Amino acid sequence: MLSLAAIPVALYSTRLRHVNLPQAVGGEAVAGTLLGLVAVLLARSARRRVERTLGRVGEGAARAGKWLGLLGVCLGLTAALALAFFGLLLWSE
Repeated sequence: MLSLAAIPVALYSTRLRHVNLPQAVGGEAVAGTLLGLVAVLLARSARRRVERTLGRVGEGAARAGKWLGLLGVCLGLTAALALAFFGLLLWSE
């Protein structure tokens, strides 16, 4: 969830401080990707722990954490790609 929350935090940071939009998107790309990877790794260890229990309690939460982490990674990489294209457009002027 934190990797997905990095997007609104980055956009809101442009209003609070003297941070321009490319800096905010760069921060979101790094934070979103890293937090998404952490979520995927934690969900993986949670699924292993659930597989060793008899009740299989928490399997759905581990699966949801994995998908939310993957979504955070994808959004972070998309932001990084958009920032790279923005830099390329500025460079070509």
